Amino acid sequence: MDVTVDPTLYLWLNLVGVFVFGLSGGLAAVRARLDIFGVLVLAAVVGLAGGIVRDLLIGAPPATFRDSRYLAAVGAAGLVCFFFGPLVGRLQRGVLVFDAMGLAVFCVIGASKGLAYDLGPVQATLLGAITGIGGGMLRDVLLGEVPVVLRHELYATPALAGAAIVAVADAAGSTSDVWLGVGAAVCLVLRLIGLRYGINAPTPPAGRWRVPPRA
Repeated sequence: MDVTVDPTLYLWLNLVGVFVFGLSGGLAAVRARLDIFGVLVLAAVVGLAGGIVRDLLIGAPPATFRDSRYLAAVGAAGLVCFFFGPLVGRLQRGVLVFDAMGLAVFCVIGASKGLAYDLGPVQATLLGAITGIGGGMLRDVLLGEVPVVLRHELYATPALAGAAIVAVADAAGSTSDVWLGVGAAVCLVLRLIGLRYGINAPTPPAGRWRVPPRA
């Protein structure tokens, strides 16, 4: 299965996703009181890192380095956050919704691209999830925090579910791009449900944990 949607639509979906992910990174940088370079770097990390890692894992030249529009999109997101950070913060709920849409698009595109490079269904599913969540994880690491996707919120789970639908459909012999839409819709709905009701992934039961002394 390969992405056979209209190339112009495919490009704009990617650019919109890159931009909204860039807003997420730029806003985190503003809240951490980073300078303009730090804001632009974090915007680029969140917007581009997932796709770059995906392409490197499958041996494809990253599209980011072949199309300057991706850099323009994250640059614009970083500048918006730097100059209008308080306004973006007040609109964060809307940003989260667009972020969920970007996650939905990126997870199915990542899985589909993995299948186009002859990966198995499990590997393609993981690749789709990496495309969606990779940038956010790197952002948190750069800010000295445990990545949000490893602590709470339904974020990685929807990405895995959406990517898995595309991979399973391909394994069943389907070549219809309808499954891209189905996977994206499932990811989006699960993410929005998690945001609306504050649903988190399961965590270990509370209790006392003793940390063994260092030798």
